[in-house]
Amino acid sequence: MTKSKIKDAISDFKRGRFLIVIDGKDRENEADLVLAAEKATPEKVNFMIKEAGGLICVPMSGKRLDELKIPLMTENNTEYTKCAFTLPVDYKKSTTTGISAFDRAKTIKMLASNKSKADDFAKPGHIFPLRAEEKGLKKRKGHTEAAIELCRLAGLKEAAVICEIIGKNGRMAKMPEIKRFAKKYNIKIIMIEDLIRYTL
Repeated sequence: MTKSKIKDAISDFKRGRFLIVIDGKDRENEADLVLAAEKATPEKVNFMIKEAGGLICVPMSGKRLDELKIPLMTENNTEYTKCAFTLPVDYKKSTTTGISAFDRAKTIKMLASNKSKADDFAKPGHIFPLRAEEKGLKKRKGHTEAAIELCRLAGLKEAAVICEIIGKNGRMAKMPEIKRFAKKYNIKIIMIEDLIRYTL
């Protein structure tokens, strides 16, 4: 992927458009829809639920998660990619059960807001923050770190929202289906390895 294409993708991301981010074959070899958390809307969250179908998570910096007192789900992480799940949360104000696209969008946006405080979130909830590796893509080549890097490159707050794309057959979508998905919805595809080369 050329630098100009990556710049175009980052420009889309900055304007609040989705990107499809794919990790390496040595990892999950999966595609995630990625959006800046501050750009989340009920409509975009509903699109992730209906069209991607995976788990909606919010990559964030460890510093911000500590400020919000959102702890890791487990200290003994045995998941093979070491994805750092925290306790799921719901924003308390102007929400109901927390599960609707409207409630989840509110929680996502407030996780990204500098005005939010620890007491604003109920635990457990329906949105899963993910703790990004402090050294970013240099240490871990995951969707969590790639999403945070895209936020940085776009000059946005370091919080994103991601969701795996599940294929029509119930298995994880692979490249032919991902390309059809991208074409159907006019979403740019970016490989994590290309993003790493771009940042270096």
